[in-house]
Amino acid sequence: MRTLFLNPPSFEGFDGGASSRWPSTREIESYWYPVWLCYPAGMLEDSKVVDAPPHGISIDQTVAMAKDFELMVLYTSSPGFHVDVKIAEMMKDANPKLQVCFVGPPVTIEPDKSLDTTKAIDFIVRREFDHQIPAYAKGTPLEELPGVSFRKNGKNIHNPEGPQIENLDELPWVTKVYKRDLDFRRYNVPFLLNPFLSFYSSRGCPAQCTFCLWPQTHSGHRWRLRSVQDIANECRYVLDNFPGLKEIFFDDDTFNYRKQRTIELCTELKKLKFTWSCTSRVTTDYDTLKAMKEAGCRLLIVGYESGDAQILKNIKKGATIDMARRFTENCHKLGLIVHGDFIVGLPGETRDTIRTTIDFAKRLDVETIQVSIAHAYPGTEFYDFAKKNALVNIGAMSDDQGHQLPNVIYPGILDEAEMVEWVERFYGEYYFRPKAAWRIVRKAIFHTDERKRLYKEAKEYLTLRAKRKQYVADKRASALISQAEEQA
Repeated sequence: MRTLFLNPPSFEGFDGGASSRWPSTREIESYWYPVWLCYPAGMLEDSKVVDAPPHGISIDQTVAMAKDFELMVLYTSSPGFHVDVKIAEMMKDANPKLQVCFVGPPVTIEPDKSLDTTKAIDFIVRREFDHQIPAYAKGTPLEELPGVSFRKNGKNIHNPEGPQIENLDELPWVTKVYKRDLDFRRYNVPFLLNPFLSFYSSRGCPAQCTFCLWPQTHSGHRWRLRSVQDIANECRYVLDNFPGLKEIFFDDDTFNYRKQRTIELCTELKKLKFTWSCTSRVTTDYDTLKAMKEAGCRLLIVGYESGDAQILKNIKKGATIDMARRFTENCHKLGLIVHGDFIVGLPGETRDTIRTTIDFAKRLDVETIQVSIAHAYPGTEFYDFAKKNALVNIGAMSDDQGHQLPNVIYPGILDEAEMVEWVERFYGEYYFRPKAAWRIVRKAIFHTDERKRLYKEAKEYLTLRAKRKQYVADKRASALISQAEEQA
């Protein structure tokens, strides 16, 4: 079956979540590679990956592709699901014979709800879907495929899940699919060098963070590794086949989880003499960081989450404030750049703990940050906690542009408006410090290739900031009206 692997258009500036661990539109336009779609696509010669958002492909253009394919695999996300369903229905109308499969966290967690939403979805593959799609395209019946949900005789059937893929070396290199189907110059993440490429050296994350969507709904907690040689060989292929590339990003859940493996891999990467970045936990020691730096590592994405010790315990972070401080000091000593992720609204959050986190972030003084509102996605332990304690907000999970809105509130402590306001205060206090502001100005002055991008990012952020301020004002006005009506 000629197969289309689709990361669909939805909100402007939203990458669809096809590889992103944060399935929402960001403050600044960011596009990650649709890695998960590219594994099965690499097993089917007569296939095509269409990553609509970064390539500027419209809904109408996407629907027009329906006639050219027999099977479509669509990667969906919670914010974009309703749009994705409409696209699938339109494609079915254009080609009634088209078989449609949905994959991704929302359909993994709620397969019945997904199948019942629309007849346009013929089947779902829950969690990993690397082998099931090629098998179906080559003639294997749905009944024989593990982890598949589909309709039969008016009922939803859910096949038992199969084992996770253990031998990752047997999978194709996604970068060969990038070369075949994608334009790598269209991918942009503000803190990475542009252009960049990203792929995985492992799957799964042993950490037990209660809020994290990815290991709880898709890749799992079991840490599975590619061989060092296979990773090095793919890096060599990338360096030979993508002229003008400035950086490779290892998009693992946690790249450097085990010291011995990281140092072994760095020994091979060092021979290739290229610039790369990766994810990291604050539990990584100095010797490992030093080996990474010597092998060409430039930047680490680090989830600090909070500066409050009890909140870190509440979310099972498996790290302490002292670890975070020591790790960051080591990175600065070695000249490693850090992009820090923080979250407002985790269990135990108060105005005082947010203030503690902001002050902690300023003391860490990492190069760039992202501040997110805690989102309880179905399928996560955080969602179960919020549901059990009646904290889940029944309002929309995102606005009309895909930006996240609070879906967990703490009555009498933090409401939706205040959490959004704290996010903006966090950014403002952090970036309007002289030291942080100078870093940005210096980059604009001395790096002409970055100047245009920084200007674009500033405009995008200021537009969103104005939108958030309006959201806060509207929420508070609505609360006052409700209060007046109750008193009347």
